[in-house]
Amino acid sequence: MTPEIHPESLVRLGNLELLAKAAVEGFITGLHKSPFHGFSVEFAEHRQYNTGESTRHIDWKLFARTEKLFVKKYEEETNLRCRIVIDRSAGMYFPFDSKENKIRFSIFAAASLIELLRKQRDAVGISLYDDQIRYASQVKSGLMHIRSLYRELEQLLNSGQPGSGTGTSTPDVLHQIADTIHRRSLVILFSDFFSDYSEGKTPESELDRLMEAIRHLRHNKHEVIVFRVTDKKLETDFAFENRPYLFIDPETGREVRLNPVEVRDAYRQSLQQMEARLR
Repeated sequence: MTPEIHPESLVRLGNLELLAKAAVEGFITGLHKSPFHGFSVEFAEHRQYNTGESTRHIDWKLFARTEKLFVKKYEEETNLRCRIVIDRSAGMYFPFDSKENKIRFSIFAAASLIELLRKQRDAVGISLYDDQIRYASQVKSGLMHIRSLYRELEQLLNSGQPGSGTGTSTPDVLHQIADTIHRRSLVILFSDFFSDYSEGKTPESELDRLMEAIRHLRHNKHEVIVFRVTDKKLETDFAFENRPYLFIDPETGREVRLNPVEVRDAYRQSLQQMEARLR
């Protein structure tokens, strides 16, 4: 039996690429072979059949009409172009004393998606942001490019703390991406979608801004996949002990002292409403 390799061991060795390969290989092994062939190609024209070659692409309907053998020729569609966008604001490092925080999950998931796209020979790039875009790669499919993406993610993983930005500006970043990336791309976004509600901002107004940004992407013919990343115990269930806490917003520094039990029901209700609208 092959001993289990813990993800943390691979990360310490600087092997985010190996971790991604292991995850993707395990995923692919669990799939049944697809009965569909040639889904990524389009019919282009016919050519005459040459004796001895495969009969797989013979157009039998045309043969029935003409009694002559012709082979269907195909031309490959343009490969998928994917941009993976990761929120690396301070709030994504919560829980701050845990090795299983939101930014680490997002990095592991992004690395696995990069490997999956590489296997499909699709082009991929990454963008990292907080209150603005801090890093944006090109979108390519070459092996050297893919490894450069892994190195960038490993640096983010090993930094263990937020960069210079403090806030989060997901809508503004998405508008910028919509205006600058290649048309008809796949955009995959990892974020907790928590925002700064100061200066008259509300959860409803910030969701309006987010929806407008996603509509901008869709208007430019991009497909959008959203991963909302949260800590289930502390952020979703709000399962703090029954005692006073001092809560500090990591992005603004604002503080509030309260007993979580007293606000838990109202907090959960507000969060569920936000999640329902986001879905």
